[in-house]
Parts: sequence; structure tokens; C-alpha cells
Amino acid sequence: MSDIRQVAVVGAGTMGHGIAYVAALSGYVVRLTDALPAALDKARVQVAANLKGGMERGKLKEADRTRVEGNLSCEPNLARAVAGADLVVEAVVENLEVKQALFRDLARLVPSHAILATNTSSLPVGRLAQAVAPASRVIGMHFFNPVHLMPLVEIVVHAGTDDATREAVLGVARRMGKEPIVVKDSPGFASSRLGVVLGLEAMRMVEQGVASVEDIDKAMELGYRHPMGPLKLTDLVGLDVRLAIAEILHGELGGEQYRPPQILRKKVAAGELGKKSGQGFYKW
Repeated sequence: MSDIRQVAVVGAGTMGHGIAYVAALSGYVVRLTDALPAALDKARVQVAANLKGGMERGKLKEADRTRVEGNLSCEPNLARAVAGADLVVEAVVENLEVKQALFRDLARLVPSHAILATNTSSLPVGRLAQAVAPASRVIGMHFFNPVHLMPLVEIVVHAGTDDATREAVLGVARRMGKEPIVVKDSPGFASSRLGVVLGLEAMRMVEQGVASVEDIDKAMELGYRHPMGPLKLTDLVGLDVRLAIAEILHGELGGEQYRPPQILRKKVAAGELGKKSGQGFYKW
């Protein structure tokens, strides 16, 4: 179905609040939900900060703030949040069992026409679709952090995704001002499969004393025009998230390039998760 008016976002963390923000800014009626009330409180603060920053930079006007504030609401009850939704975007923890359980609940709660999208960066979309009938309305919408600034959205189609679902979410992504690419459902899709290799190799270079964290990042920023080096990007994404993705890809694809290095395991075990904890490869 192409006539999408109401969007529900499940999970109010780093990705979820950003997806809800850009959807509301694009004119969709949005309900953001999370099992943790504190996450919704934090999301409200972050959305307000995004609006303030956009206005200070001259990117947004008062009408944009009014639109977001009028379109976006937070609803702690999952059933109420997804009632009447035309599109639900899941942005919960990167764990297959958690996401499968959520999709089983969503299949029971949402209208029969609703599209169910997952923001997973590495998990098989087809496995999530097994919890939904018809599976044709399940698709991946992989956004990038920070959502309001990053233009790419990976549209991930599994074997059963129908053309109408794909075209509908392509339309949503474009209305959000994003540049969508269509990728077959395979481990790591396009972005994670490539990006994780670069990030893990940068970590191995740190372990081997090849260069400092800062200089490794500068090599990619200045030599290859990457807007952010792989280690700073890892801090932004979250070292725990990067570790989970690497373990999934190593298990699915094999290859030493996907094996998580010890420096990553040690930092995650020590709680050094990147920007969200204040310490990763950099201090924040």
C-alpha cells in the first residue's frame, strides 16, 4: 500500500528517536513507543535538541518545529502506539530473538494493511518475516546515525517482499529527504558488510601499534574523503553494537576479516561503549 499517513516507531533509543523525528518533520503522524518510560523522556529531549540545532543553523524554521511538535507523540503502550499505523519501524536492540518476539506481537496488533519494517543493520529480514502473515509486507529500512543528518537508507528486500511494499517504503524514504538503495537480504547487507571490515581492520592496526587512533582516522578522512574515520564512527555507532554485528557476520560469512579483535572485546567488557558511555576509542 502506498498511501502511508501514520507511522509508529518502536524503540526510542539513538536510532528510534531519530527516525521518529525525520518522519514527523516530513509530515507523517508519528507515535514513538518504548518499554522504558525513561527512554521516551530522553527521546523528547533529543528531539527538542535536534529542532533547536536545526533552527540555530538556519536549516529549520518555526513552521518546522510546529510541524514536528504537532505530529510526534510518545506512547508507552505498544498496542496503542501501533493502532492505526500504516507503517511500523522497529528500532529495538540488535538481537534476533528480541526482534522476532516483537514482530509476532506486531503481527497481532497492527492493521492488516500495515507494513512492518526493521532497522536492523545485519540480522536476516527473512527470519523476522516468518513471524508475520503475509510475509510480503515485511521489509528492512536501515537508517544511519545520526538519522536527521545521514542521507542513506538501505531498503532490504527478502525473498517474499512484494513490489508494493518495496515501492511504498522507497516513497517514504524519499519523502524524508533520504537517498534509498535497494539491497538483497544477505548478511550485513551492503553497508555493514563493507563498513565493519574497515572498522575492525582499523582496530587491529591500533592493537599492532601501526598508528594512533587519531592518525588512522585521518588517513581515511583526508586520504579517502570519508567524513568520519572508522574508529570515531565506531564510537558513534557504539562498540557493543559493532561487536554484535561483527559476531553475526563472522558466524554467517566466516573469514578472519569479520572476527572481532581483542581490543573491541576488552573495551565492551570494560563498559567503554563509545559516545554513549563517554569513552570508546576517544573520550567524549
